[in-house]
Amino acid sequence: MKEAIERLREIDREIYRLSEISAALGWDQETYMPPGALNDRAEQQSIVEGMIHERITSAEVGNILEKLGVDLENLSADLVIDGLEEIDNAFVREIARFYKRETKLPKKLVEEYAREASISQSRWVEARKASDFSIFKPHLEKVLSLKCEIADLIGYEKERYDALLDSYEPWMKTEELLSVFERFEGRIKEFVKRIVASGKKVNNDFLYRSFDRKKQEEFGRFILGEMGFDFERGRLDVSAHPFTTSLGFADVRLTTRYNEKDFKSGLFGIIHEGGHGLYEQGFSEKLIGILADGTSMGIHESQSRMWENLVGRSLPFWKAYFPKLKETFPGELSDVSLEDFYRGINEITPSLIRVEADEVTYNLHIIIRFKLERELLNGKLKVQDLPEAWNSEYSGLLGIKPPNDADGVLQDIHWSHGYFGYFPTYSLGNLYSAQFFAKMKSEIPGLEDEIGKGNLQVVLSWLREKIHRHGRVYPATKLCMEVTGETLDPDYFMKYLEGKYQDIY
Repeated sequence: MKEAIERLREIDREIYRLSEISAALGWDQETYMPPGALNDRAEQQSIVEGMIHERITSAEVGNILEKLGVDLENLSADLVIDGLEEIDNAFVREIARFYKRETKLPKKLVEEYAREASISQSRWVEARKASDFSIFKPHLEKVLSLKCEIADLIGYEKERYDALLDSYEPWMKTEELLSVFERFEGRIKEFVKRIVASGKKVNNDFLYRSFDRKKQEEFGRFILGEMGFDFERGRLDVSAHPFTTSLGFADVRLTTRYNEKDFKSGLFGIIHEGGHGLYEQGFSEKLIGILADGTSMGIHESQSRMWENLVGRSLPFWKAYFPKLKETFPGELSDVSLEDFYRGINEITPSLIRVEADEVTYNLHIIIRFKLERELLNGKLKVQDLPEAWNSEYSGLLGIKPPNDADGVLQDIHWSHGYFGYFPTYSLGNLYSAQFFAKMKSEIPGLEDEIGKGNLQVVLSWLREKIHRHGRVYPATKLCMEVTGETLDPDYFMKYLEGKYQDIY
């Protein structure tokens, strides 16, 4: 058994390195690659993904799993193999899950999808700049067709969404997701109505003055350092859409985008991606390979959303860092008080752009995308009708209509990559973050006082111990139970919102 595990680890190490190469190619495409290199890059990605597929689907991997007694037909998050330690058991579970999915897909399809997704992402950038959905439409149609084919080959119990959701939220079914959403969707909508009905307004005009881009970056890098991000093992760059990726255990890349007329965009993008980056930098060194990853995107998003909102938009945080911000922008913020700034960055109002939305209406953006992508996958909505459907949903749920494609259907990068099933994890992340933060507060007396002193290490240390170091050892549901003693409970998120915004509004 020991020899079998070691051989699996050798195979996994090679797959892990190939995945890092793919990530490096993707990072370069979204940051520095010249536009003319698109076709070369698409072929490179296709070849690398084909190599990964070959290695995980090899007969040798199948034979080893069989010798270890893994029942692929009944594989579950609760897999336990007698004689294996916890980490080894988790390793076999994740390798088996990967093997089971990939063996259902022909190599040719994997390569074609990688190639088309690379091209599609580039065309999305072009279409977004031109605010013209027609440029992106044929590429989205192709990627969607391939994802439907992939979902059908993987198989599902009730709907295609199950097969694709599992890529980002392992072991969760759409039915379970809907059940979680139903417990807070109505409350979110009602909460927004109550705030609007209060008639109270927050003045944040000062956030839209002209803020020098270089100074924004300087302050953002300072905050990243305060959070604990290790610049010896990572870097910050610019891209069309903020993201985080790892090119190695000691190479975590963050990106953001800056808007000199919207201060919040760059800074909170940095804090958000910094949360992802800290998670990636916090895995135990014992976990290099398939276990050195977030256990689910919902958990991963809990880290970014926690730092962005529960920490980064809190009053204690700005008690510590507002003086430094005013020092960086003395002219722009000379007439702004700490209280006004805090209220300004926490304004609740329906807006067009998801990544710049407040933490309450943000979830309505996710609900819209979740509904639309399910309809796309189930054949109820055609790609050509997507812009109209998008605008209709925004008008109905948020009361605003996008003026153009760039601020509407083209604002997110996810569908260009074929990331169908990803969006709901943002809302799951909001729910997990509130539950984790409540537990942190209960275990660290004076937590908010420490944040107010600029001691963010107290937050990072708790997250390192409770969440980061475990990587994928625990599935999301079990991790939540290990950390909080409870299963995921949306009440924590609603209590957090109601307590915070009752004071503001």
